[in-house]
Amino acid sequence: MKENIVIIPTYNEKENIESIIRYVFSLNTAFKNTAFNILVVDDGSPDGTASIVKNLMTEYPQKLFILERSGKSGLGTAYIAGFKWALSEDYTYIYEMDADFSHNPDDLVKLYEACKNGADMSVGSRYKTGVNVVNWPMSRIMLSFGASKYVRFITGMKLTDTTAGFVCYNRKVLETINLNNIKMVGYAFQIEMKFKAWLHNFKIEEVTIVFTDRQKGSSKMSGGIVGEAIFGVFKMKMQSVFNKRKYLA
Repeated sequence: MKENIVIIPTYNEKENIESIIRYVFSLNTAFKNTAFNILVVDDGSPDGTASIVKNLMTEYPQKLFILERSGKSGLGTAYIAGFKWALSEDYTYIYEMDADFSHNPDDLVKLYEACKNGADMSVGSRYKTGVNVVNWPMSRIMLSFGASKYVRFITGMKLTDTTAGFVCYNRKVLETINLNNIKMVGYAFQIEMKFKAWLHNFKIEEVTIVFTDRQKGSSKMSGGIVGEAIFGVFKMKMQSVFNKRKYLA
């Protein structure tokens, strides 16, 4: 059984991808008992992101891997493809992390330690100890913070950052959740995964992180993503209330 695999979905991340890969692998030296491998899931980036990764694979054999998909099909489907690959390769701890350094790779160790010490799923939380976000305009902070509050109210989950995308799963969580039945494809995918893990009574632990907005490349946020989160969460909750068994099947 292999231990840690960090899944990084990419679409036009040539400015960031080499730096983030090298940073994660530098942790393998700093934290000798906690080695991380990386799987990049690239959605046909026209800027050459995949080529950069494949060049680096010769430098990091058996540590760096890539899944290439033919087009941009949504964050959720990228992660699900990565999850299935990681499970088939027998990894124990499977991580989600952005390519743009909004998630500090140093915090991978915090997520690892939380799961190693008993959590089934650890979440890098921007809101556990206040609002720990850097370089976002106030309007976006309010949107994100308000969305997390809304999701908590609708679902009943006791999490401060329900939309967080910096996560570590013990493989048993991903083996239990029916990945083929995940409906959300955008950022609301993060909510649905937490909600299903919570309904399965897995132990979810939040660890405090500082989220820093990207310095290079462009954001993938859109109005459609926000709409999916608002309306999809209510529908998701209703499905679980009226037929929980079917919803979790």
